[in-house]
Amino acid sequence: MSDPQSRREYIRDIAAKASADEHPAGWFEEVYTTAEGESAAIPWALMQPNPHLLAWLAQGDRPSPSQRALVVGCGLGDDAEALAEQGYQVTAFDISTTAIAWCQQRFPNSCVNYHVADLDEFAQTHSQAFDLVFECRTIQALPLTVRPQTITAICQLLAPEGTLFLITNVREDEAAPDGPPWPLSESELQQIPQQGLQEVHRHRPSGTNRPTLCLEYRRVS
Repeated sequence: MSDPQSRREYIRDIAAKASADEHPAGWFEEVYTTAEGESAAIPWALMQPNPHLLAWLAQGDRPSPSQRALVVGCGLGDDAEALAEQGYQVTAFDISTTAIAWCQQRFPNSCVNYHVADLDEFAQTHSQAFDLVFECRTIQALPLTVRPQTITAICQLLAPEGTLFLITNVREDEAAPDGPPWPLSESELQQIPQQGLQEVHRHRPSGTNRPTLCLEYRRVS
């Protein structure tokens, strides 16, 4: 593997080319295949559950055995496994075939239902199917041109009275940022309530040098 800075520059380059070619999510598979099994070559792979997700789970009640959770863009699976340990029936998908195979190799005895899937297509076949939808920095990895349809698809997955927990970087104005990632603006976040969801809570976690927001929404019945 090349040095981390060169690797990040390489990823930014292929993501920008994918956006120009109108395949804005096509670059994820290349990132995973060129990593050649080295998790350090995946900048977003923590190899442990996201600490903001764990903190959020610690504040809530344990789910009933029938509650269904979905992880959007699950990467190498740590967040999905954490939700399963909490007691959810978990489905997790990623557009990268290599990422999903990597999950299944890491967690061979997992009860998580891992899928290779495209978000838009998955939302069409699983409309309002999940009591909890978890999305961490996937929207921001896609360019602004596809952001409305991405947000719509994620919200479509949420069942009545269900919860969307979102972790994302944010930007302070509406100017188009350089990327990837392309942090979300407040007007883009406001597209979520337009899909029938109500914002319940937001906070900026401490201990991070990123402009990060954790947001919780609930579908209004």
